[in-house]
Amino acid sequence: MLGIGFLALLVFWLSITRPVDDTGASPSPVPSPSATAGGTRATPPPDLADDQVWLGDISLDASSVFAAGTPLHDVVATGTDVTSGPDGLVARHLDLTATVPFEVVAAELGPGSTLSAAEGGEVRVHTRMEAMGRTLSVAATGTVDVVDGKLVLVPTSIDIGGPEFLADLLADAVRELVTFEHRIEGLPDGVILRSVKVLDGGFRANLTGDDVRLVQ
Repeated sequence: MLGIGFLALLVFWLSITRPVDDTGASPSPVPSPSATAGGTRATPPPDLADDQVWLGDISLDASSVFAAGTPLHDVVATGTDVTSGPDGLVARHLDLTATVPFEVVAAELGPGSTLSAAEGGEVRVHTRMEAMGRTLSVAATGTVDVVDGKLVLVPTSIDIGGPEFLADLLADAVRELVTFEHRIEGLPDGVILRSVKVLDGGFRANLTGDDVRLVQ
């Protein structure tokens, strides 16, 4: 037993020490925790409280996110200077890009409505309206832009597949039907839609915000 104890003590001693360097050379400095091969890491804010945790930058890359009953696809988000504390998880700046599926917006136009990508970065709309006791098929194309933080479509061409006088008669009603605005739901407060473009399958939206509370 004495021998086993001595052997254990020897192994422990060897594990916490190293041979003496007879050359007299100074030992290699231990890298600073704030230094990296590419430069210096970001540092936490000087006013960081004891009950807060600073995370630096965080990123999210998800094929789908479902929030407030609304799906978003191909989500890429980056939070800068993120702090966790009593107020939740807060990012000094958030940059988020996601695709709003066509089906989400088409549902707001009514049953049977569909949206698809058209040439020139426009969107194609197919829907129906009731006129004179009949159901009328409507096809339109339009441009998509951002107005007051909402995705807005304004038609550039409308086709109801009938005579011109009928198109003129119903022009205002049809234009109002296919002109729509959509606000992206389920995002943290303070995140604002900045730009949007039409892709196959949906609207690619870029949103940003400052002092965004990610998690309550």
